Parts: sequence; C-alpha cells; structure tokens
Amino acid sequence: MLSALFAFSGLSATASAQDNCPNRGDLDTMYCDANKDLVADAPTDPSKWKDPSTLVFTYTPVEDPAVYADIFSPFTKYLSECVDRKVVFYQVQSNAAEIEAMRSNRLHVGGFSTGPTNFAVNLAGAVPFAVKGYADGFQGYNLIVIVKKDSPFQKLTDLKGKKFAHTSPSSNSGNMAPIALFPEEGLVPGKDYKFLYSGKHDQSVMGVNSGDYDAAAVASDVYHRMAERGQIKEEDFRIIYTSQKFPTSSFSYAYDLKPEFRDTMLKCFYDYRFPAEMKEAFGGADRFYPVTYEKDWAIVRRVAQSAGESFTRSAYDEAAKKKN
Repeated sequence: MLSALFAFSGLSATASAQDNCPNRGDLDTMYCDANKDLVADAPTDPSKWKDPSTLVFTYTPVEDPAVYADIFSPFTKYLSECVDRKVVFYQVQSNAAEIEAMRSNRLHVGGFSTGPTNFAVNLAGAVPFAVKGYADGFQGYNLIVIVKKDSPFQKLTDLKGKKFAHTSPSSNSGNMAPIALFPEEGLVPGKDYKFLYSGKHDQSVMGVNSGDYDAAAVASDVYHRMAERGQIKEEDFRIIYTSQKFPTSSFSYAYDLKPEFRDTMLKCFYDYRFPAEMKEAFGGADRFYPVTYEKDWAIVRRVAQSAGESFTRSAYDEAAKKKN
C-alpha cells in the first residue's frame, strides 16, 4: 500500500494549477500555501471547490475499522442531519490508504493519527481542525520530568551527571522528545547525562520512586494513571518540567471543500457532544475541540525534525521503499 501511495494517475494536471503559487513550503506540488499557515489553501478558482452530495468520513485504522464504524455511528447519523446530506463511514485498512483516499478525492473528512497527520497535510491537502477533547482543552499528553519530592533537584540543569531514566529509543515522550526539547533548557541528553533505558514508562516512574534513578522523562497520562490505580502517590514526587501538550489524532477536512459547506460542517463538528459510548471509547473526551496544524502540531513537527525526519513526498517515498 505504501509503495502504491504515489502512483497517482491523472493527477499531474492538478499541479499546473498551482504553478503561480507564491509559497508552498513542504506541501506537495498539487497545493499552495500563500498565507503561510502550513496547510493547503482552498483553490482560488470556485469551479474547483468540492460540494459533495455524499460526505465520506473515516477514522484512523488503529484497530479493526469496523469497530470504529460502530462507535461513530451516532455521530455520522447526526452529521448527516446537520449538513442535510448523506454521510458514509469509509473503512480504511492503513494510514497510507487513508492519505491516498483524501488525496484522490475519495475522502472528505477523517481522523488521522498524530504522526501521519503531518503526511496527510503535506501530501493529501488535509486541513486539521479538531482533536477529541473536553471543555477546557484537547485530549493529549505531556512529556514530564519527575523527581522525588525530597530531592534537591529543581530544574533540568540540576540533573547534569545524574541518573536520568529514558524509557526506550523509539518512545516519543520517553526518549525522542527529551532529545529534541531538553537542549534549549540547558541539558543535553547523551552529553550531560548518560542514557539509562528503563524499558517502559511505569518502570521509569517506579525507578525514581525506589531511588534507582534521580529523575525520569515519562508521559503524563501514564504517570497520572499509575497514581489513580494506587501504584504510586503523586505527593511522593515533584514535576520539574512539563512540555507543550502532544495532541492525539486530528480530524481533518479536504482543502478543496466548498467554503460555505466546509463552514457548516465544522460548526456541526464543534457543536456535537459525544454520547456515553463514544466518551467511554475515547477516554472521557466529549467533543471535537478546535485546533490548528500550525500551532498545535508544532511540537510534533519539532520532535520529528530533531530526529532527522521530514514529511515531504521524498521522505514518504523513502519510507515506502524501506517498508517493502
């Protein structure tokens, strides 16, 4: 599926419509970003706007797609009534298939996983507008650094030369985010302290609790769940660093939807409140909370770029070669 992602027959002509684009950034040649907000602009030619009679919706295939078709059933019924047209849930089997579906005009709005959102924006003209959330913010987690309450450590630079736990090399909050974010705080992982991999977030937390580590970089949601389950007492720790929040999956619309229809659809999303079964499925989230790609995905892009990753077509092609 990855290798087929960019075998786009019949789409090359679209690029010519953007030949006069003043700014494109990392977007594919099909799109333009004249206002420099990092997402594709709506076509300037109204004849290119899409006003679908049937709205196609999907959600990131993190599990069996049929499961999410059922979970979103109350919402798709509501959305159909709200926009006054048919809404269908399109089951996709992979992130690549979801991105391809939006790029080839077979998908109008959908939920994309946090990382693939970046590729969806650049390669498929996806415009993130919401994340599952609550009245006071979107659903996500922070990288936090914890120390024992009675320790002398007050800031990251106090941990130079100390026993500092990361979780595993592939972990975002447990390794990649610290590598990307700590240097500007005056602490360089691998230079100012040695990497001590605990294996998992809970093991890092328990290691600080037992004194095996002076500090640990962990995901805030794991830490708080451990406290809720009674595995630890939060009053035994201090948090000396908290990163910007990492978002969960984005809900994004296709850049070329007719503006009037798009705005109506967005209001329908923002006004909706999840029924009990959706709240249970999504960790208590009860609504679609407004976000922007430029602001709320900045930390995701930053961590990835610090690890040498990019979200261009060439990067995706390279990933496809490695996958196959």
